[in-house]
Amino acid sequence: MNALSEQAPTLIRLDDYRAPAWRVETVELDFDLGIDASEVVARLLLRRDPAQTAPLRLDGENLQLLSIALDDQPLPATAYRYIGNVLEVDGAHDGSVLETRVRLRPAANTTLEGLYLSGSREAGFLLTQCEAEGFRHITFFPDRPDVQSRYTVTLRADHTRFPVLLAGGNPDGSGKLEGGRHWARFVDPHPKPSYLFALVAGRLEKIERDYVTADGRAVQLKIWAEADAIARCDYAMAALERSMRWDEQAYGRNYDLDVFHVVATHDFNMGAMENKGLNIFNAKYLLADPDSTTDDEYRHVEAVVAHEYFHNWSGNRVTCRDWFQLSLKEGLTVFREQSFSADMNSAPLKRIEDVALLRRAQFPEDAGPLAHPVRPAQYSEINNFYTATVYEKGSELVRMLAGRLGREGFRRGMDLYFERNDGRAATLEDFLAALGEANGTDLTPYLAWYAQAGTPRLKAHGHYDAASREYTLTLTQQIQADTHHEPGTPLPIPVKLALFTRNGDMLPLQMDGQTAKPETERIVVLTQAEQRFVFHNVITAPVPSLLRGFSAPVILDCDYTPEELALLLRHDIDGFNRWEASQQLAIRAYENLRDGVADVALQAWCEALAQLFQDDTIDDALLAELLTPPGEIELAERETGIDPQHIHMLRERLQQRLAERLGAMALRQRFQTLDAHASIELDALSQARRRLKRRVLELLNLADGGSARVLAAVQYRSAPGMTDRLAALTMLVHGHAAQAAAVLADYRERHADNALALDKWFAVQAQLPGDAALERVLLLEQDPAFTLKNPNRVQALFGAFVRGNPSGFHRADGAGYRLLAERLLTLDALNPQLAARLATAFNGWQRLEPQRREAARVAIAGLARHGALSRNLAEIIGNVLSH
Repeated sequence: MNALSEQAPTLIRLDDYRAPAWRVETVELDFDLGIDASEVVARLLLRRDPAQTAPLRLDGENLQLLSIALDDQPLPATAYRYIGNVLEVDGAHDGSVLETRVRLRPAANTTLEGLYLSGSREAGFLLTQCEAEGFRHITFFPDRPDVQSRYTVTLRADHTRFPVLLAGGNPDGSGKLEGGRHWARFVDPHPKPSYLFALVAGRLEKIERDYVTADGRAVQLKIWAEADAIARCDYAMAALERSMRWDEQAYGRNYDLDVFHVVATHDFNMGAMENKGLNIFNAKYLLADPDSTTDDEYRHVEAVVAHEYFHNWSGNRVTCRDWFQLSLKEGLTVFREQSFSADMNSAPLKRIEDVALLRRAQFPEDAGPLAHPVRPAQYSEINNFYTATVYEKGSELVRMLAGRLGREGFRRGMDLYFERNDGRAATLEDFLAALGEANGTDLTPYLAWYAQAGTPRLKAHGHYDAASREYTLTLTQQIQADTHHEPGTPLPIPVKLALFTRNGDMLPLQMDGQTAKPETERIVVLTQAEQRFVFHNVITAPVPSLLRGFSAPVILDCDYTPEELALLLRHDIDGFNRWEASQQLAIRAYENLRDGVADVALQAWCEALAQLFQDDTIDDALLAELLTPPGEIELAERETGIDPQHIHMLRERLQQRLAERLGAMALRQRFQTLDAHASIELDALSQARRRLKRRVLELLNLADGGSARVLAAVQYRSAPGMTDRLAALTMLVHGHAAQAAAVLADYRERHADNALALDKWFAVQAQLPGDAALERVLLLEQDPAFTLKNPNRVQALFGAFVRGNPSGFHRADGAGYRLLAERLLTLDALNPQLAARLATAFNGWQRLEPQRREAARVAIAGLARHGALSRNLAEIIGNVLSH
């Protein structure tokens, strides 16, 4: 019996949550694997909630039901109904065993959800992706995270075609079968939700290491990839070992199985997936080697490996009760990952990178029609809520709490959280309760952060009374309202601050009721719409350094003068706030150019950076960030009637003024000094040099284009690794250099067989500034290496174009919008999740200038009228159009 129809979209509400009427104590899964057809037998030991009378209902989508039995008795067709992606069964009771057999079509599954084929029919392999609701595409089950079961999985397949058989849990036997087939069994002793189920079957090679946890467990670490990629997995293995050791030391968390498998695939919608004992990775975040991987990508590999491993506790051992609590595992684990990366690399630079991403991705999300709380009140398609708000803003809320409690207090709270909720499906209330109780404080006011959409705006005003030597800091908060979110209630906002003299020295901070010796940095917590904080014995009118380390995810408005920002840029010892002063001063300089007013801020910015450029004590990587103004997306957030091409032009003028102040000769000399140390080493100093060299070359191109292009062409040919090679390629292509065609052809040939390196080739061209980008994208679509069936390739071309190239995508004639709308329809039929993610590029269209706004509206409305959109895409298009 087949499903009769697709379930109509329904609105899922947090307030409607009810505990499951039926749970599954144990699951026995038996797979007979094949490319065109696979069969799955599932035996579920059912447990019924005695307080509920609901019949047994199981989720199931795109399943061909072959047989069904209850307590070993085949069921007649009158005893069950499979309609609308729900299987309802009569006669089940507490302790019943339901057995179903279904057929799947892996090769025909282009959604990359459930069980599917990665790669070609001849050489590819089978794998699964079950988060959030993919398990229902594999077998019938109450597919929700609060149903946790123990799994026993047996895999059977042809030995020649599928020599490697993997599933989550511990190995529990394997052997040969007749007809050249074989089997393998895996048992997971830990209860887990269905979204953490995974299997892999195919021709794969491995690298492996032995590891002993801090509590003495011997663990086999195994990373699997196809034969042509396995040599690029060593860095990921080392990152995994560092992650495991760090989690033992920082959180006291040890791994809990005998084996830990990690598998790389090129066909994956996500970055990676933390399936219990069998992590599956998009190859982009696992494979690494100097010839094809940049410094940034090395750090991303390390971070994603750590993120998925950390999920073993923050997500697996303690999972989320329902998908409204998604940030409980994702936001928390992003915070843990960011903390790990900061310890492994440069903490100030990591903080800068994280906040830059937040402002580039999450702040615009919060300001547009796709705004939603970290814990949304309702959703239609859960896959659309794997957003920057849930991940990045969710992480910032955890960081805010950690800063509020201090390192030791936060560790106490996390220990209690893991102890109390191990093996449970938890909520955000459980998380805050554990943190609060471990520290004797009530953290429930912070729940408001999870319930409100929008980015709070924090206004700061300082007043110094010389007679009393008191400095009063007035802080005011406001949640910005938009067309569909009302202003929120006051939030608790921790503000870490310091006060500087006009000479750049830090002042002691003394407040009423303080008995301890004054320190030069402290946290005050704003809990009302407006509060005043008074500091005593302040010897001179100070310059405040606020939100140090970005202590809360807010937009700060402070009445700084350009001179005060320049002072913080030169003297603040907080690396993040030093960068923040540079960003704010650059924004003021940009506004000078935009408004055609006196360039006081522009001069202050250029002069301060010119001084720092000559300071050989400043870290090269930090200097590179200080020399980089906010990007076009961040600048657009401050505009109304947005014209992305005009913003691009003004930002180029801004950078040119800085380049001219630094001087072509000084830039050329610094480039040559840095280039003399060219290497592929991954130590902090080598990475910092490459980072600054890239930025110096970009500025030199604005001060002396001819000289810069010659240097870039030489760098491309002689680059020892991908970081320098890609930097040179990007500058030549985006600068329309005469050498661009030759280096693009060389790169295409050099990396023709390396999918991840070739993705960069597509992305560099898709981000060509201005109107020329669209024609280039259309041309690249015809390249034999391009396919809409591979998410990485689609993101490299269309993702880079629509999200990473504002001046190219937002053409005044609307051609970029029309192209995206057309491709979304094609993609939606293949991979709805991918289509929905690309469609978020339409977020914020209402703030464009009139001509572009109307062109975008027409394109979006055309999509909305289409009668066959997936739930994923329909929800995104409906939201961006209706607000």
